[in-house]
Amino acid sequence: MRHSHLKSFAQKQCAEGVSVGSVHLRQPVLTASGTAGHSTELNHYFNMSQIGATVAKSLFATPWPGNPAPRVHPTPAGMINAVGLQGPGTAEWIAKDLPECEKHGVTVVASIWGRTVEEYRQAAEMLAPVAHRITALEVNLSCPNLEGRGGIIAHDAEMSATVIAACAVAGVPLWAKLSPNTDRLIAIAESVVEAGAESLTLTNTLLGMLLNTDTAQPVLGNGGGGVSGRAMFPVALRAVFDVRKAMPHIPIVGVGGIASGNDAIAMMQAGAHAVQVGTASFARPDAAMKVLNEMHAWVRKQGVSRWSEITNAAHRS
Repeated sequence: MRHSHLKSFAQKQCAEGVSVGSVHLRQPVLTASGTAGHSTELNHYFNMSQIGATVAKSLFATPWPGNPAPRVHPTPAGMINAVGLQGPGTAEWIAKDLPECEKHGVTVVASIWGRTVEEYRQAAEMLAPVAHRITALEVNLSCPNLEGRGGIIAHDAEMSATVIAACAVAGVPLWAKLSPNTDRLIAIAESVVEAGAESLTLTNTLLGMLLNTDTAQPVLGNGGGGVSGRAMFPVALRAVFDVRKAMPHIPIVGVGGIASGNDAIAMMQAGAHAVQVGTASFARPDAAMKVLNEMHAWVRKQGVSRWSEITNAAHRS
């Protein structure tokens, strides 16, 4: 399939782009990690260089096979997945996928995951030599923790802070991707910022499960998985709103269930400086461009001249 007919509006409104901490992006829409592949897979459907950035699928230091099939299943308002962070490993991504993004002028935010602090540090260290070629590093903290505490790293403020501090070796701005599956979100957000995270990505998927009633067994090979899509938009929006209220000055990237320009505008009004489009891309691969176009149509109608006028609007009214 060729590029979508959708093009971003090259207009004067909001022409200055957005800033997420020290990171400047030409547009406020990015693809979400895990939903756009490792490189320029979506470039067949729209020009990826015209959006803010692509966030690569999270990388382990070495190749990782992921979970047993089936890995993805639809839900009434989205999907549930247990892909298991399958990936080629950091070295191969640097050698093959990063150059492909550069070839097409795509702005890249790398993403890493690990099971231990050392595994995060190793992946971050491997990215250090190419720090000048990536815009930021999103640290996916919503992974199983095998260092004895159990559960998800992003549910543990101390562990999350330790991981972020270890990832500073990458030498690029760090975005901490947090989980909505905890009542300690604000405390964890504060801990990772204190440890060196420049920005927060809010949020990852919701824990969930579906059963096949014919067999009484989970529909996913791994059992449970992460719920994403339209159903989680209010959850992600609330997370952004609450963290913004508690932390007025920290940069936030909002993600979770965004499928329209109106969703994205609401996420920015709640406190996000930029947004990521994820699950919507499975149903419509050019969803990120569609959302961006609808955002530009909204600001044109409203007479808004800067994206910063939208961010935090819900806290000013």
